[in-house]
Amino acid sequence: MLKTPMKKPGIAINAARCMACYACFMACKDEHCGWDTALSKSQPEMGQYWMNIVEWERGDSERRVKTATVPTPCNHCDNPACMAAAKDGAVYKREDGIVIIDPEKAVGQKAIADACPMNAVFWNEDLQLPQKCTMCAELLDDPDYPGFEPRCVEACPNQALVFGDLADPESNISKLIAANKVTPWKGLTGNVVHLNTPQKFLAGTVAYPKELEEVCIGAKVKITCDETGDTYETETNWAGDYEFEDLPEAKTWTVEISFPGFKTVTYTGERTDVDHYVGITYLEQE
Repeated sequence: MLKTPMKKPGIAINAARCMACYACFMACKDEHCGWDTALSKSQPEMGQYWMNIVEWERGDSERRVKTATVPTPCNHCDNPACMAAAKDGAVYKREDGIVIIDPEKAVGQKAIADACPMNAVFWNEDLQLPQKCTMCAELLDDPDYPGFEPRCVEACPNQALVFGDLADPESNISKLIAANKVTPWKGLTGNVVHLNTPQKFLAGTVAYPKELEEVCIGAKVKITCDETGDTYETETNWAGDYEFEDLPEAKTWTVEISFPGFKTVTYTGERTDVDHYVGITYLEQE
């Protein structure tokens, strides 16, 4: 039992606040490398990342490139694939939802590591043992542990990681989740909840006739999803740029750009298979 009783202890990961400082990564290494705990064998210094930071570059044009970083520990899934692949109870889910790999029973069961859909279970070749994040349950269960949250959460300087009781609607973590966009990592649900993970963007730039070499501020831009009919509107900023964030993936869009005194420009077939930059639109006078 956790010393501060929680029905469902969990971590909310707010990607919008992650600055890739790797403090959570290093705290996990500090806690789990070099010695065994009650719930796990020592994490190898190299090759395993129980708190991994996934980073990627966004955009299909050099004119609009963004980066994203998302901490990704074990999700402690509601329906763990690792547990389904395990034999003899080598993986079990505690009453509070935390998923644990038994460091004795799991020896030799590489299928446990292979089953994880988010690659958060690692195979220790030397020990012939699958290993992963325990949400620091061995510390939280310890009445002598002076902390009240997992080490990764404790180390985060920007509140990108928040710990609390997911079963309590009045807890800080539940209020944070309610106030933000839930974006399940790889579609998984569990005791780790991902918030504000970047989805696809559609962006572009609007300028006056090319010979003027001047961007157009305040042009109206409307996009319509061909499949769903959903529409979104914005205006170009001081740099003539527009951007629509958090769009659904693999959809086709019609882009309509208008500005008083100039011909309306329409693009069809713009896709969000990837983060997409439409390009520069040069307006023509009516």
